[in-house]
Amino acid sequence: MALGLAAKKEIVAEVSDMASQALSVAVAEYRGMEVSELTELRVKAREQGVYLKVVRNTLAKRALAETKFSDLESALTGPLIYGFSIEAPGGAARLFKDFAKTNAKLNVTALSIGSGLLGPEKLDAVAALPTRDEALARLLATFKAPVGKFVQTVNEIPSKFVRVLAAIKETK
Repeated sequence: MALGLAAKKEIVAEVSDMASQALSVAVAEYRGMEVSELTELRVKAREQGVYLKVVRNTLAKRALAETKFSDLESALTGPLIYGFSIEAPGGAARLFKDFAKTNAKLNVTALSIGSGLLGPEKLDAVAALPTRDEALARLLATFKAPVGKFVQTVNEIPSKFVRVLAAIKETK
């Protein structure tokens, strides 16, 4: 079914809006996948806060042209599904990586976290990016570690003194 100019403008505006809100974008080729598999992927994406969209590449190029993901233009060939990570920078990459384990027909072709085009070999690195909560937990653990070590060191002085007194008592 052919799209009219108004529908094309609406799709470009929608994808451009999502790209401006997104933390990262993952692009995957879905050639050979069945509708039920794509539906399953969409359900998982909704659960993980990832916006999925199948768009013509020409419309996607226009939509991404004015965003921080404009570098993806050279990788937009073939039947592609776009995953926009809204909540966590590694969300779409993690979704595609996990789904590709059970479905070999989904092939990630490009990734972007707004700092340049990343190839499919960087999928594991982007998927390993922490969520906001995980990053905050790591930051708090980093802040807590020196204080804990300091308290342990300060506590060691009286403990050592008591052990020395106990050893002297046992010898006498």
